[in-house]
Amino acid sequence: MTAADGTPVRVGVFGLLGSGNLGNDGSLEAVLGYLRAAHPEAVVDALCGGPEAVTTRFGIPATRLHWYRGEYRTASRAGAIAAKGLGKFVDVFRTAAWVRRHDVVIVPGMGVLEATLPLRPWGFPYSLFLLCASGRLLRTRVALVGVGAATIGDRPTRALVRWSARLAAYRSYRDAQSRDAMRAMGVDTARDEVHPDLAFALPTPRASAPSDPSAPPGPVCLGVMDFHGGNDDRARADEIYRRYLDGTVRFVRTLVEEGRAVRLLTGDECDASVVAAILDAVDSALVSAAEPSSLADLMKEMAAADSVVAIRYHNLICALKTGTPVLALCYAAKSDALMTEMGLGAYCHPAREVDADRLLEQFRALEKRSAELRRTLTERNLAVSRQLDRQFDSLTAALFPTADHSPTPRKAS
Repeated sequence: MTAADGTPVRVGVFGLLGSGNLGNDGSLEAVLGYLRAAHPEAVVDALCGGPEAVTTRFGIPATRLHWYRGEYRTASRAGAIAAKGLGKFVDVFRTAAWVRRHDVVIVPGMGVLEATLPLRPWGFPYSLFLLCASGRLLRTRVALVGVGAATIGDRPTRALVRWSARLAAYRSYRDAQSRDAMRAMGVDTARDEVHPDLAFALPTPRASAPSDPSAPPGPVCLGVMDFHGGNDDRARADEIYRRYLDGTVRFVRTLVEEGRAVRLLTGDECDASVVAAILDAVDSALVSAAEPSSLADLMKEMAAADSVVAIRYHNLICALKTGTPVLALCYAAKSDALMTEMGLGAYCHPAREVDADRLLEQFRALEKRSAELRRTLTERNLAVSRQLDRQFDSLTAALFPTADHSPTPRKAS
């Protein structure tokens, strides 16, 4: 794929990539798979949170998202505050210079238009606005591909998110409620499309055969999260975390008392503290912790389990994609919507109000219907695969108008 002058098209990918969040990196992996299959001559690089990790894992050049290296540390001293402020100014020019070197910039999935977890306007919302504004000024097409969105209460954050979406050349969402949220915030979404989350395009490991009903119950995967609520929950963040952790510990303890093996899984580096707290509270050889470094690692763990209980959005996707029955601890409407779309809407539990007794009741109901739910997930995953084919074909038509528009080749999933 080349530009009109015969040079390869230059594609940038942008986001909090390589920063320890497996879901974000999974979205990047899916987009790189699409580019390598459909547009193999494209020259790709990244502007991201963890450039060294992105280059090491994905083999593409990467630039640090922020000039100030202490961007993700809390600034309390005058010198640090001044440096962070200077960094925001310098990033205006750094971002524009990076955007200018590209024909197309893709923001691959992620919840970049939402604030369902704690978020400050001068953090990533500001960075995204710089990207989209630079794209509009420099005539570089910026695409928000399969992103998540939610209505935002904080006015500065909402303004930055709204203008970022308006300035993008292309938008698609990972669920209908994301598109509805952007419409509610004043963005014209008439031409915007909805497709399944990009992580569903990743290869799927072979699932284990359903267990013999007469055999002892198999392992349970428990996806955990360092969860303190969202932007609107800051005043009771500690209370929310304590209730979530206490309920989860009680759930694990009960499973262990019943002789069940429990495998603890994370989705971000920050979740390690929750794993440590559970292992400390439940001292049993039946409880172990995995150290996944990718969504592929998560899927391998889940494919070998009888069932999954998870809170992180992309942990849920991994379970659903492998066809393993999953119970969701939902902290945002996106999780409820995903579970409903995949036929498991009855198996959602509020993450802010974890009730161990109710959670166990739902878990046992889930396991009783395991065989039926596995069949449902097989059917839903086939439909999702077809929808993602359309997502990538639509992206090619919108961003690479001189390219061959034959259907995008797909690897077996």
